[in-house]
Amino acid sequence: MVRLFLRALALLCLLPFAAHAEGRSIIVLDASGSMWGQIDGRPKLDLAREALAEVVGKLPADSEVGLMAYGHREKGSCADIELIVPPAVGTGPEIIAAANKLNFLGKTPLTEAVRQAAGDLRSTEEKATVILITDGIETCEADPCALGTELEKTGVDFTAHVVGFGLSDEEGKQVACLAENTGGQYIQASDLDSLTLALETTVIVPPAPEPAPEPAPAPEPAAPAALEINFQPSVVMAPGVPKPDDNTDVAWKLYTIGANGEAGEQLWTEYNDMKTRVDPGTYRLVTSVGDVTVTQDVTLTADQLSTPEIVLNAARLILRPVGSEGGPVLDQASLNITGANRLDSTNYGESRFYVPAGDITVTGKMGAAEATEALTVTAGQDLTRDILIASGVAGIEGYYAEGVQMDSGNHSITVLAAKKKIDGSQQSFGTDYGTGKTFTLPPGDYIARVEIGSAKGESAFTVKIGERVDVPVILNAGVLYVSAPGAVSIEVLDARKDIDGNETSLDFHYGEEVTFTAAAGDLVVRAGWGNEVFTDEKAVVKAGERTEITVKKP
Repeated sequence: MVRLFLRALALLCLLPFAAHAEGRSIIVLDASGSMWGQIDGRPKLDLAREALAEVVGKLPADSEVGLMAYGHREKGSCADIELIVPPAVGTGPEIIAAANKLNFLGKTPLTEAVRQAAGDLRSTEEKATVILITDGIETCEADPCALGTELEKTGVDFTAHVVGFGLSDEEGKQVACLAENTGGQYIQASDLDSLTLALETTVIVPPAPEPAPEPAPAPEPAAPAALEINFQPSVVMAPGVPKPDDNTDVAWKLYTIGANGEAGEQLWTEYNDMKTRVDPGTYRLVTSVGDVTVTQDVTLTADQLSTPEIVLNAARLILRPVGSEGGPVLDQASLNITGANRLDSTNYGESRFYVPAGDITVTGKMGAAEATEALTVTAGQDLTRDILIASGVAGIEGYYAEGVQMDSGNHSITVLAAKKKIDGSQQSFGTDYGTGKTFTLPPGDYIARVEIGSAKGESAFTVKIGERVDVPVILNAGVLYVSAPGAVSIEVLDARKDIDGNETSLDFHYGEEVTFTAAAGDLVVRAGWGNEVFTDEKAVVKAGERTEITVKKP
């Protein structure tokens, strides 16, 4: 019973008023490509799935809830919107299964998605609610504020709530109006706990309250009345240095203290500007901002406001990975920071970190390029810094012959160091397959190797910082197609024998036809029909051409 009371208290502290879904409702889930961005080392799409599963898994039996998604089927399409689960009773398991199957790859047509959801809900005279979960702003040239005003003017009993997942304050203002113009709520969520709490608040309809008891007789005069709010902590980076105003949450967790002096039951988790009432007693308060955690005990009374100031002894870092001095941010580059007390955090692209004061190591990686930098940060410091991952880009394409590009997608592309090791081997910087492949590499000299079938070609190239080099690799090869009706096997051999008179097999295939890529030159095709019945045919492969031959049974 205590847990239930504290959970309800947490919900009341989070919002100005309860914003629960009423009547039939549709959850509109952002499945755009930006949901691959990470929070606390996990993709936002995984956090959204986990929060959604927890909340819809405990829907009341009479709740009519559906699921709509956008950006999950096509890249770059503003029409990629689908009502996956129509609102109905008992849809919780179906919604969880559907969310787990979604791809996250498209744009953010959130305005049109809410419009369609509102239209799907107008088939009834009951109240209707849309809960939009988005990690980005509108990207399809629509105005969510205007839609909210339009829906409110229709006179339909309709409400839209908006959960901004990881949005900045400025981004939040661009979508909050959609909720406010329909009488709903905009809720900021920045991690799994706050997202789950926001969904519980907007999706789950609470049971009807118990009838109020008969008023008790007026009590006898007693001690001074308890305060409605007796606990309001604050946080600073260092004494006299406030936390920067950004969307990084301050998380407050309150625990009981056991007889052994250790933290006991967790009573609640709150975020940011927190003020509440807690039963008198001594508790353990754990305050977290980014990768910084401070633990201290607080003693609370019923009639006195406690306002402890938590000193993080921390710095804020804004790190920008770049491939060249003054170059653009590398959005796909990873940034890892490590330090004392198991500090180990990774993010991608321009990243914000809150870290304890002291020595840290920053490691940036982009493709095969890597850079490491040691920093010493002080309490209260606010540092913005470019991390130079010196690199360039090589675009490598294979060609059968001059002007004849390979487009089958079956050829391999390997990048090797131009300089050989003392044992004659070469360091590999990665292998990929098909056309349109690029490699991010540190500056230096390399060899691009393209292989398919028995054909192979190499080209030397040099990578310079901040530049792209296009590398054609010509294999001097062609394609041989062999048909041997009724044959059980086909073998392709080099027409030239070695010094001992032995044949070199280039490919062996079971069946009556085969397509094989080989270097230009003379080949022998040997078809077998079983019982040691073979037929040899000569074939000439020409660079950049297709050769077709038919081998008949003798």
